[in-house]
Amino acid sequence: MSYTQDDLQRLKTFYHNQLVNDTIPFWFPRSYDHEYGGYTFMRDADGTLIDDDKAVWIQGRATWTLSTLYNTIEPRQEWLDGAKLGYEFLKRHCFDTDRRMFFHVTREGKPIRKRRYFFSETFAAIGFAAYAKAIGSEIIAAEARQLFGKCIEYASTPGLLPPKFTHTRPAKGIGVPMIMINTAQEIRNTIGDPRCDEWIEKWIKEIETDFVKHDIKCVMEQVAPDGSIIDHIDGRTLNPGHAIEGAWFILREAMHRNNDQELITLGCTMLDYMWERGWDKEYGGILYFRDVYGKPVQEYWQDMKFWWPHNEVIIATLMAYLLTGNEKYARWHKMVHDYAYDKFHDKVNGEWYGYLHRDGSIAQTAKGNLFKGPFHLPRQEWFCYQLLC
Repeated sequence: MSYTQDDLQRLKTFYHNQLVNDTIPFWFPRSYDHEYGGYTFMRDADGTLIDDDKAVWIQGRATWTLSTLYNTIEPRQEWLDGAKLGYEFLKRHCFDTDRRMFFHVTREGKPIRKRRYFFSETFAAIGFAAYAKAIGSEIIAAEARQLFGKCIEYASTPGLLPPKFTHTRPAKGIGVPMIMINTAQEIRNTIGDPRCDEWIEKWIKEIETDFVKHDIKCVMEQVAPDGSIIDHIDGRTLNPGHAIEGAWFILREAMHRNNDQELITLGCTMLDYMWERGWDKEYGGILYFRDVYGKPVQEYWQDMKFWWPHNEVIIATLMAYLLTGNEKYARWHKMVHDYAYDKFHDKVNGEWYGYLHRDGSIAQTAKGNLFKGPFHLPRQEWFCYQLLC
């Protein structure tokens, strides 16, 4: 199948409508915390608050979401005021004395947990950058660039952050180059930074060289420092949706570089490999974990369907189709789009459930927790709408 221009116009209208009339209204204004700042996102299906703690990385993500809506969809004062709540809460409460960020804080902003990785910093950086653009603040833009610089330092300096494992079996994950590509792209698109292009090129090269395995047609989630496969359970575990998210970051870079054919080929190859690994041919949807050699996977949720991989695959397949015209990608996009909006979307209360059993039944009703909030779904609907404009 292929998409006609009418089909693409309908998709454009659909994504815009879902974003501004369904997804965003579920979260806002109810999640604005006008008393303590930031946002309260741990919510049940109907929006009822189930916990008032705050995940720092989602505070940064939501600041990005609201600022981006203001910058690109409509300059609504409510969205700008909401972004300010996130920015000020992050600044006031979410940095430790060593200038690293916390991961989990109370509603008031008292620290509960700090993790070894620096993803809170990456999302704060893009949130600050988008907010700086929204209000035209060079001071906040400088703060965003400084945070970006710290992320580069963390990503490129082994041993700078506390290690999760001993040196017995060294490994590195695809998550760091992936998240840094996205961070650099967002910084470049909002406030600019001369470091972005060079580092994006390095991180893409690392993914291509060390994580993409053409001989066995897959994208590894983690590898040894030299890029070899670690033949143990953790080393063999694949996350198809995560790899496909990386694929669309690379396709996005291809678009930025006037449809660079090498990057289009790389991104589409990653999508091809991991669609084959991840699509559930029996029930539909994207399986969460797979073993690279088809062996049993350790995590008990390995065959569940999580919301966010479907958001990433919807973006990747649409991008691949628009860049190549290959009808396969239109077919895949329709398959994952139809599955996701049928199974995950809450047609009564709006937004998506986060977690399904393999057969598509709802595993639990929460719409928000320490890992789910207004980011993957609104980003998908926003980005697909932008692609189709």
